[in-house]
Amino acid sequence: MASSGDVKYPAVNGPASVADSVAAEASKTGAELRGLKDAKVTPSTTAKNGQQLTHYHSLVYSLLSWERPRATAISFASVVFFILAARFLPLLRWVFKFLYISLGVTAAAEGAGRLVLNQGLTSSFRPRKYYTLPKETVEGILEDLEQLADFFLIEFQRILFAENVLHTSAAFVAAFLSYWLIKIVPVWGLALLGTSIAYLGPLFYISNREIIDEQVAQIQQLINAQANHAKELANQQTARATGLMKQYANDYSSKAHEYIGNRRSASPEVAKAPVSAPAPVVKTEPVSPTKFETTDFPEAPKTEPLVDAPEPEPAASTENKQEPLLAL
Repeated sequence: MASSGDVKYPAVNGPASVADSVAAEASKTGAELRGLKDAKVTPSTTAKNGQQLTHYHSLVYSLLSWERPRATAISFASVVFFILAARFLPLLRWVFKFLYISLGVTAAAEGAGRLVLNQGLTSSFRPRKYYTLPKETVEGILEDLEQLADFFLIEFQRILFAENVLHTSAAFVAAFLSYWLIKIVPVWGLALLGTSIAYLGPLFYISNREIIDEQVAQIQQLINAQANHAKELANQQTARATGLMKQYANDYSSKAHEYIGNRRSASPEVAKAPVSAPAPVVKTEPVSPTKFETTDFPEAPKTEPLVDAPEPEPAASTENKQEPLLAL
């Protein structure tokens, strides 16, 4: 009897246990989705320049960090399905097909009702007031779109201005690979690859956090050691170049001083500089008396005149004595 009871127990309770597990998973998934929605709050942390972040920063971090694995898995599957559907399914044709079928059915029903019942069938279901978007809903949607645009813009600037060097380096690698992969991979394939990396990369890091952190620390130590070595070499080369420049400057300065001193010693103006030197004596040669025979100037006296001597009579007195002779 015990064996028969053991055999019948899973058969009786099997569907109920499966249904209970499905219900439990559904309730957990709903709770995680509600928690993901509640996680959309403005974070307390700010950027390095003090700017306030958007609530999408908290939402994306909670989504990609796999804090709520069911909600993150559903989000990942939804994005992948949308990319594949946009590639392989004629969604736009289906939209137009749905439109023309629905419009044709409503037009036929309205016409048939007026012919048979003298009353349109479609118009009988017409609401008294057409549906419109509430103002609060429109404002909430616009605000949400604004926050989403600010999220992408702020993150791009944080990566561009190297707020986190690792993030900037990762973005550089992604952009470089995308530049070359776009030549051989279609756009939908590149979008699928980027989505997979964005969702599965953090999961791989969380699963191997210790190993990855250890490797990253070793790489950082190696980079710091190389940077310090390069800095020391640069300082040595700079000091050596500075010493050579000073030596060359001193050599050229001493040579310039020597050249200026030699030029001053060889200059004639410097040789005539002493004031105590006697003035040069100008020698006068005696002039022969024959030179004055051809000139009208008398010879200069060689002795000084005496003060007490009487003045000589003018030559005009002899001329006055001869005047009568001229009159005769």
